[in-house]
Amino acid sequence: MTDENIPKKIHTREQDVIDFLKSHKNFFVDNPELLGEIRLPHESGDAISLIEKQVSVLRERNKDMRDRLSNLLDNARENDRLFDKTKRLVLSLLECNDFGDLVDALYYSFDKEFAIPFTRLIIFDREEFGTSAAKTVSLPKTKKVLGKRLKASRIVSGGLDKEEIQFLFDQDANEIGSAAIAVLSHSSIAGVLAIGNPDPDYYNSSMGTLFLGHIAEVLDRLMLTHQKKV
Repeated sequence: MTDENIPKKIHTREQDVIDFLKSHKNFFVDNPELLGEIRLPHESGDAISLIEKQVSVLRERNKDMRDRLSNLLDNARENDRLFDKTKRLVLSLLECNDFGDLVDALYYSFDKEFAIPFTRLIIFDREEFGTSAAKTVSLPKTKKVLGKRLKASRIVSGGLDKEEIQFLFDQDANEIGSAAIAVLSHSSIAGVLAIGNPDPDYYNSSMGTLFLGHIAEVLDRLMLTHQKKV
């Protein structure tokens, strides 16, 4: 037998053992005395028994499962809080008497309830809404900057360039690290709702902004209601 064949034969024998144990899953149950004889290397340098190793692995798996469960519970609690805030805002918007009150209620809730540092509601040259805290810009001018965004059918979260940030947040643009926008387009393109944060990673492509889309849809329909009153 040549030296070259020794590793191959050893590997073959190891595979035979592996195959045997896989097909005889009760082997160590029927031969428990062997478990105490098997020694495994440990990170500390000392050898431990197979049973100790199994217990260690189970502990690690248990810790991982506890961590996952804790994260799920944290997410569930956060979703509950987000739902309550959204519900309160929707009810507040429904109680508004005019468009000015609507915008004030929106800004107040986003600031105080949602703790959103920067909020902008932009409407497109709509005199029928009267005066409000919303920013009024012509649709053609908006299309020059946000043309591709106005075609989006869902929330645009992150990925906005400097020109878009400047257009949306004007004097606060330098403080914006990331932003998300929702287009108000229930019957026609009426405006844009934008929120910003100093953290560059706060609003990214995977950021959940479901609440923003929901509020935008409610706001979009209420705008039509207040438009008819003017």
